[in-house]
Amino acid sequence: MKAVRIHAFGGPEVLQLEDVVRPVPAADELLIKVYASGVNPVDWGIREGGNEVLRPYLTLPMTLGWDAAGVVEEVGSEVTGFQKGDAVYGEPNFPGAGSYAEFCTSKATQFALKPKSLSFVEAAGVPLAGLTAWTALFEQGKLQPGQRILIQGASGGVGGFAVQFAKARGAYVIGTASASNLDYVKQLGADEVIDYRSQQVAELVHDVDVLLEASPLRDNAERLKVVPALKAGGIFVTVNVDAPFDEAVLAALAQKQAKSELSANQPRQEWLQEIAQLIDAGKVKVLVSQVYPLAQVADAHRDSQTLRVRGKLVLEIRPEDESA
Repeated sequence: MKAVRIHAFGGPEVLQLEDVVRPVPAADELLIKVYASGVNPVDWGIREGGNEVLRPYLTLPMTLGWDAAGVVEEVGSEVTGFQKGDAVYGEPNFPGAGSYAEFCTSKATQFALKPKSLSFVEAAGVPLAGLTAWTALFEQGKLQPGQRILIQGASGGVGGFAVQFAKARGAYVIGTASASNLDYVKQLGADEVIDYRSQQVAELVHDVDVLLEASPLRDNAERLKVVPALKAGGIFVTVNVDAPFDEAVLAALAQKQAKSELSANQPRQEWLQEIAQLIDAGKVKVLVSQVYPLAQVADAHRDSQTLRVRGKLVLEIRPEDESA
């Protein structure tokens, strides 16, 4: 089968399309015939060598990609609830068998039936960003109906899903973005939008229950500036788990009796099922900004690294109409 692998860490030039042996699923795994794979910042972060947390787990050569939609090709002997031919979406094993490939394996608990209303390309843009947003909002942020949330980076992959999930759960949503993306964030359902470049967030926003850092900014000085937006007892959640809160931010939060949470993605099947229900009910939309053939994966990485992508970038592994 064809797969994009890296044999050394580095720039987009290390991405190599090559022939590899098709993986075999373990007893608790699925073999997925991949139709599309999402492209995420973690992909090029690992391509460059990862961070101190991830580096010990990275073994070369490796196939990148942790965002997949496709069809079940084989079912492990211990797996229930799936059968060959099911259209599914989810996260391949991390950091193991990636989805930049014609086939990938994954624990069955990390996949669910694909939303019926989405194409494979659209569905491939959901799992990693969607589950990252869901984990941050509801597992770490404990967001409840009627609460107020400030989402930084509301136009990105994670932030865009966070806006929609929070609204679907009945929260009041304030989103920050650049001026060119404010209308887009409004269309996603945000009650208020703020241009983070020209407006002072902490002067405009007060008494939020949850503050979610979904932007790629890893700057504790900037974090310190927005702490005043939190109410007493609030929660500051970041998805940038490689950039812990420093002592100054923690001290400012302590003065408010507020909590800090580093939120790592949790690939849970039941959450994928809930997300699929919201999508099929029309409460959550998926914006795919660009689709690339597998051979143009380096271009996808370059575009992702601009950090200016609205919505999702997706690799099309095989045509939508190819027989399952």
